[in-house]
Amino acid sequence: MSDMGGEIAHYFRHPSLPDVDLLRARFVTHRFSRHTHPGYTIGLIEAGVEEFEHLGGVERAGPGSIAVVNPDVVHTGHAGTPEGWTYRVIYPSVEVVEAIAAELGAPRGTLSFSAPVLDDPAAARSLRAFHRAGEAGDTLAASTTLRTALARLLTRHARRVPGDDGSAALPPAVRDARDILHASLLGPPSLEELAASVGTRPFPLLRAFRATVGLPPHAYLNQVRVRAARALLDEGLRPAEVAARTGFADQAHLTRHFKRTVGVPPGAYQSAAKRPDHP
Repeated sequence: MSDMGGEIAHYFRHPSLPDVDLLRARFVTHRFSRHTHPGYTIGLIEAGVEEFEHLGGVERAGPGSIAVVNPDVVHTGHAGTPEGWTYRVIYPSVEVVEAIAAELGAPRGTLSFSAPVLDDPAAARSLRAFHRAGEAGDTLAASTTLRTALARLLTRHARRVPGDDGSAALPPAVRDARDILHASLLGPPSLEELAASVGTRPFPLLRAFRATVGLPPHAYLNQVRVRAARALLDEGLRPAEVAARTGFADQAHLTRHFKRTVGVPPGAYQSAAKRPDHP
C-alpha cells in the first residue's frame, strides 16, 4: 500500500496469477504521463471520474464504467472531477487474454477492444469480485472470476484484427530507430545521431516517430527504461541499482517516471511482486 499525501495506491499480484497485475487506487492530483503497457489495461471506476487521452481524443469514465486500453496504445490518466477518482485495475498480459479467448473457441489473431469506455454491469461485478479475491488470497475464486470477467468482455466487446505486433506497419527509419533505442538504455544517441544512423534527418524522423509510435523518441526511451526497470525489480534488485542499470540519472529520476507510468513508486511495486499485500 502506498499512501501519497491522501492518495492511496495498492499495487499487488496474486501468486497463482503471476501474469496479471492489479491496482486499487484513489487519485486526486496524480496524473499519469503519456505511456503504454505491453498488455491490456482494464479499469473499473468505483467513484469519481477518470479522464484519459486515447487515440487523439479525451475519454471520460464514470462510476460503474470500465476503461479499457489495448496493448501498446499511448494513453494518460487524470481526475475528471475535483474529488478525483477511485478504481480497480487489472493488467492481464496478452498471453493470458489470448489463452482465455482460445478456451472460448475464438480464432487466432490479434484481440482488440473497439471502445475505450464500456458499460457492462455483469463484467464490472466480476472484475470487482476478482480484485477482492486477489486481495484475500483466494486462489479458486480469483482464477474463476478472472475468467468470468475476461470471457464476458471478450465475447461482448472485443474483435479480432489482422496484423502482428505492429512492427511491419512502421516506416523502416522508425523501426530501425526504435531498435537502436532498445539497445541504448545507458548511452542513447542524440536525435541528430539517431537520424543519421537510420538515414534520415532529425525533424522528419521526429515527425514520423511521433505519428506512428505515439511518442517522441525520448519519451519512448523512458517507456522502454521503465519496462526494463520492472523486470529488474521483479528479480529483486534494489531501486538505486535498477536506476543505474536502466539509464536513469538516479533513484529519484527512476521514481518520477515509474510512478507516472505504473501509479506507485518502485519500492511499492517491488513489495507487491514479492508477496500479496493484504489491505
